[in-house]
Parts: sequence; structure tokens; C-alpha cells
Amino acid sequence: MKISSEDLPRHLARGLAPLYVVHGEALLLAIEAADAIRVAARTAGYSEREVLMVEKGFNWAELRNSAQSLSLFSTRKLVDLRIPSGKPGVEGAQALQDHCQHLNADTVTLVSLPRLDKTTQSSKWFTTLAEQGVMISADEIALSALPGWIAGRLKQQGQSADADTLVFLAEKVEGNLLAAYQEIQKLALLFPAGQLSFEQVKDAVMDVARYDVFKLSEAMLAGDAARYAHILDGLRAEGEATVLVLWALVEDIRALGRVSRAMQQGGNLNSALRDARVWGARQKPVERALRRFSPAIAERALRQAAHVDKVIKGLRPGDAWDELLQLGIRCARVQAA
Repeated sequence: MKISSEDLPRHLARGLAPLYVVHGEALLLAIEAADAIRVAARTAGYSEREVLMVEKGFNWAELRNSAQSLSLFSTRKLVDLRIPSGKPGVEGAQALQDHCQHLNADTVTLVSLPRLDKTTQSSKWFTTLAEQGVMISADEIALSALPGWIAGRLKQQGQSADADTLVFLAEKVEGNLLAAYQEIQKLALLFPAGQLSFEQVKDAVMDVARYDVFKLSEAMLAGDAARYAHILDGLRAEGEATVLVLWALVEDIRALGRVSRAMQQGGNLNSALRDARVWGARQKPVERALRRFSPAIAERALRQAAHVDKVIKGLRPGDAWDELLQLGIRCARVQAA
């Protein structure tokens, strides 16, 4: 069973399953989900808890022994298994599959994993966990959904804000939910319950966004020039390497060219995306950008990117960050044919 972190409280209210798997890159959501499961287990009488940290040299027999043994003072137990690398290895993969075959009502197992790539999620051990347990995906919240998420958190502490204020706050904490959580808590300490004004939020909230090159490319694909410029400024302030920024942009521009060319030749969209190695979180932004891009536009963008590359390497005069700004904004402002 797959559920979101938002659906977890309702699920736990109906009773505990013998196996839970929490995975994803949103650390705050992953921590909250795991904590909620631990609290529910303790409330339901699973008074014993054993933490197993899978590091180099971990003995997977410990998982089997922990699941099969109870202390003299407990009849129910929570096995808290943490795999920070997301790679259990051959022995661990088999141990996890074996563990799934011996689940029982007296032991709840909580498996914590980081963000996993598509290959890992297709592995036998992971699909077995998904089939036998409850899978909670702690995914990062998209910027478009972040104002609603913030509104929900404010509501929990008896506060609210208008739409413009929520958008402002979302832009300040984009990509950093832990910081968002801290800023929202700070608002509860600074102001009483009720409606928050824009000025109150503006004066209280720091710019704690964690920028990354993939969100920059996402803004370019979405045609959001203002957001592109904002994120690029953040990357520049954080000292990001210009070569990495250019690489991320070129990867998506090149993919757009390949897919749009295939579509012009009568190809199938899904096959074209797969051939261009576009999947997962990249797929929807690229699909939307295809409405604006043609092979010719992508080719012009790649020629401009080649010029930026020479500026970065010092082979041509110019400011690399200004060139990256021009490249991204021109791509963002391409109009649909």
C-alpha cells in the first residue's frame, strides 16, 4: 500500500500495520512520518524499541534476531531499521525479503530510506517491501503546492495569512522544508493566533531558500523568467559552480530538442521521452515545455549554451553569470507556436 505523508495520521488512527517504509528526499516529512509511527506504536503497546543502523559491516542476522526476540518485560516490539545509503547490498536485499515473509502482529518494523532512484525502486527487495508493507513517500513539495502546505501548518498553530503572503513565504523557503518549519514556528512565537499581515511575515522571515540547479532548470522549462532570475541569483550567492549550472540547463535543452524532433517525425511521446532519458520528476516539466519549443529553437539555445561554455572557460570575454541569465530567460520567454 502506498500513502502520502499527509494521509499517514488517518491511516494510523485505524490501526498499525506490521511493516512501514519511509523514503524520500524531504527530510522534515520523513522525520515526521517516522516519529508518528513510533508514537502510534508506543501508544498501541509496542513498548520495546530496537534501533538498527545499517552501516559498513552491518550484520544482517541482527534484523532476524531482533524481529524474533522480545524482552522479558514486553510482548510487543518496534524494530527501527535505518538504511542511510539506501543500498542494503546483496545480503541485505535477501534479508529484507526474508523478513517480509515472517511479519507478525507482535512486531512492527519501520524501515527508513533516503531518496531512491528508479532502478532501486524497481529492485526485488524494494518491491517486496512495497507489496508487504505500507509505503510512505516523503517527497519534496513543489513550489506551486508550497503555499497550501504552509497554510495548513499555520492553521495548526491557529494562524492564517492571505494568498499573497503565503506565496511570498513559499518563495523565501523554497526547497528547504526544515527551514520552512522553523520559520512557521517562529511566527507562532512572535505573533498571537489569528490573521498575519504581509508586513509581519516580511519582517520576521529570513531568506532561507536552498537553491539548486534542477529547480533553476525547472523554472526555465516552466517559462517562469522571474523565478529563474531569482534562483540564479541565489546560486550565484551560494557560490555554485557555473559549469554545473550550465550542464543542468543543457541537459534539458538537449532533451527538448530530441523529443520535439521525434514528435515532428511522427513518433510516440512516451517513447521519445524514454529515448531522451526523461523520466521521473523531469517528465512533466519537459512535456509542458514541448508546447513552446521546436527543434530549431532548441538548436539555437544549444548554440548560445556553447558560447556560454567558452565564456566560463575564459576563451571568450564576458560574465558567465550574465550569460547564464540571458540563456535561461530567452528559453523561458519562448512563446508557444
